[in-house]
Amino acid sequence: MKYVSILGSTGSIGTQTLEIVTDNPDKLKVVGLTTNENIDLLEKQIKIFQPKVVAVMNPDKAYELQKRLGKRIEVLSGLNGLCDVASLYDADITLTAVPGMVGLLPTLEAIDKRKDIALANKETLVSGGHIVMEKAREKNIKIYPVDSEHSAIFQCLMGNREKDIHKIILTASGGPFRGKSLTELKDVTVEKALKHPNWSMGKKVTIDSATLMNKGLEVIEAKWLFELDPEQIEVVVHPQSIIHSLVEYVDHSTLAQLGYPDMKIPIQLAMFYPARINNKIKSLNLAEIGSLTFEKPNTEAFRCLALAFESIKLGGSMPTVLNAANEIVVENFLKKKIDFIQIPQIVERVMEKHDIIYNLDLDKLLQIDEWARATASTIC
Repeated sequence: MKYVSILGSTGSIGTQTLEIVTDNPDKLKVVGLTTNENIDLLEKQIKIFQPKVVAVMNPDKAYELQKRLGKRIEVLSGLNGLCDVASLYDADITLTAVPGMVGLLPTLEAIDKRKDIALANKETLVSGGHIVMEKAREKNIKIYPVDSEHSAIFQCLMGNREKDIHKIILTASGGPFRGKSLTELKDVTVEKALKHPNWSMGKKVTIDSATLMNKGLEVIEAKWLFELDPEQIEVVVHPQSIIHSLVEYVDHSTLAQLGYPDMKIPIQLAMFYPARINNKIKSLNLAEIGSLTFEKPNTEAFRCLALAFESIKLGGSMPTVLNAANEIVVENFLKKKIDFIQIPQIVERVMEKHDIIYNLDLDKLLQIDEWARATASTIC
């Protein structure tokens, strides 16, 4: 039996993880759950999965849930509550599926308490990759990628040496606006941007997918997960989302991982590695698919991807600034305060205002994150 804490249990990744728990009651047991403020769904999850403790980021919602539940279970609140659930004594593995920079401190706390990590929060490595990976090595903790692309790379590396990688190729669906010019993107609405052709995700990730920032964040995450130089990472648009990513080795042999778009596959692998568990997911039928196509990403229309590459080439604190600014700008777009095409423009303006700092510690990183958010908010 493996005991798991789930940060972000009411989101897309969290709910799918709980479905995997339901399908494998003899193999997985939930000990902790968290939400931002969706206490109605969390209350239902508590009744079904009987965790030992839960946390709600919104203190008012946490208080309301505690009143509903009485003394049956402890309800923690805020970031400290997330950190406590992430590092529960009983947990063997912590799934971090909260969106945004908020996942960094709970992930570090879990690693400090020697919990393996199933990582579905790419911003954790984008902002604090050097700190997280160093601590994971120090504590001898495994970080299992849950993003479909990084899980694909992880699988393609099985039985091979990372030092033999020539390059990795991350695939991107292209989002709902693939093939659109910059001029055509001027009319994009929030409603249109939230309609992803292949994947069901939270709002923030879906907007990031529409701008290709999501792929840019994955590039940065891949750098830290697999110890790569930016020049070893390539992005190709693959609209069918069947090939989830590829690894080319120094002998120019290339391995790919394929499957229908379903996040349960990478979640399940992270939960049970090195075992592979049977499930009800549809078997791949290449004849039914017929053809797979590929194209270069348009980084003029979708400048966020280029900005992400630029940030890791510059290094130091710049990826932290990119991520923080993007979170604020996407939030403002979802509130319809700015236009879609302003997302990369504002992120770039914040980057231009920043003087890069190298050899960051956690305190300095958090200060820079705060500065970038404030700067982006002012511009918005």
